[in-house]
Amino acid sequence: MIKLLIKKFIKDYENTNDKFVRESYGVLSGVVGILCNIFLFILKLSIGLFINSIAVISDAFNNLTDLGSSLIAIIGAKMSNKPPDPEHPHGHGRFEYISSLAVSFIIFFVGLQLFGTSFKKILQPEEVLFSPLSIVILTLSISIKLWMYSYNRYIGKAINSSINKATAQDSLNDVIATSAVIITTVIGNFIDFSIDGIVGVVISLIILYSGFEIAKDTINLLLGSSPDPELVNTIEALVSEGKHIIGTHDLKVHDYGPGRVVASIHAEVPDKSNIVEIHSVIDELEEKIARELGINMVIHMDPISTDIHRINEIHTDITHILQGINETFRADHLRIADGEARTNIIFDLVVPSNISSAEHDSVIALVSEQIGQLNGNFHTVVNIVTL
Repeated sequence: MIKLLIKKFIKDYENTNDKFVRESYGVLSGVVGILCNIFLFILKLSIGLFINSIAVISDAFNNLTDLGSSLIAIIGAKMSNKPPDPEHPHGHGRFEYISSLAVSFIIFFVGLQLFGTSFKKILQPEEVLFSPLSIVILTLSISIKLWMYSYNRYIGKAINSSINKATAQDSLNDVIATSAVIITTVIGNFIDFSIDGIVGVVISLIILYSGFEIAKDTINLLLGSSPDPELVNTIEALVSEGKHIIGTHDLKVHDYGPGRVVASIHAEVPDKSNIVEIHSVIDELEEKIARELGINMVIHMDPISTDIHRINEIHTDITHILQGINETFRADHLRIADGEARTNIIFDLVVPSNISSAEHDSVIALVSEQIGQLNGNFHTVVNIVTL
């Protein structure tokens, strides 16, 4: 169903790197969410008033508050696509992350509210009335919410949208909560004590945890988390495909929101290469990465010495230094990049697995200090590889 809607209402829907296509996906998911929640609200309210069920009426108003998540999705899609301005030169893409944070707060609020109500029912148990019509309505609600979870999850993956992933979790929480209502209502007819409150507390804790996880992941994005290893490998592979490029290092990725990613990398080329030709190759690579990954790429050219005798000599000196620090250390893929102010000594430092990641910085600092003593112009660029 959602794929048909996407094909019907989103022009060029396969080009998910395009910011306007992303906005269309976000608006579509929000509008569908609003329509589904309005339908559930009217249906549950009507049936609840007809059978005089407070539980069903309360669930109806819960669907009305769920409109908030869908409205936030639309606002997030629109605001994040605003063009750059003097105060925000990299655009407003991170507004989507702020929207995701808002959804996590809604989830957290619902969890707290459910926890309070459920805890009260443990202290003051109430009889849960069994109504076949209520069960039918709640089952229909679960089906619709499962579909909403499915399409938000699908769109979240298609456009890598944190807001859709958060909204999907919100829908899944509703499925869990409503399923718990059905289970406790049915079981309540066969036992002498109420488990409604106990089950409610358990479900509320699950919802609170999901809200916390969404908030944590979103805050990491806002603060600037490490880039996805798959994206790193893809960028390095694309750059390495360039003619005359023999290696890469110092990849940096800055995420200013979906579709607003800026990255830079050093491309290593033989120092005897034709600079004009290399410059043309780099321009083509930057355009290719922008086209295929939607990333604003800046590639810096590093001329690498091809003097084998010199490379071997420096490699021997580095090996001697590493052996003095730890006899299991070794240097692989040594490259030398000469500059006007300094000479970059680039290599992979292979260390055993018992060297923890927390120790990596201190190891690099020690190795760099001792290599710097070989020549005051030496600057090390070290990538640690664990055996």
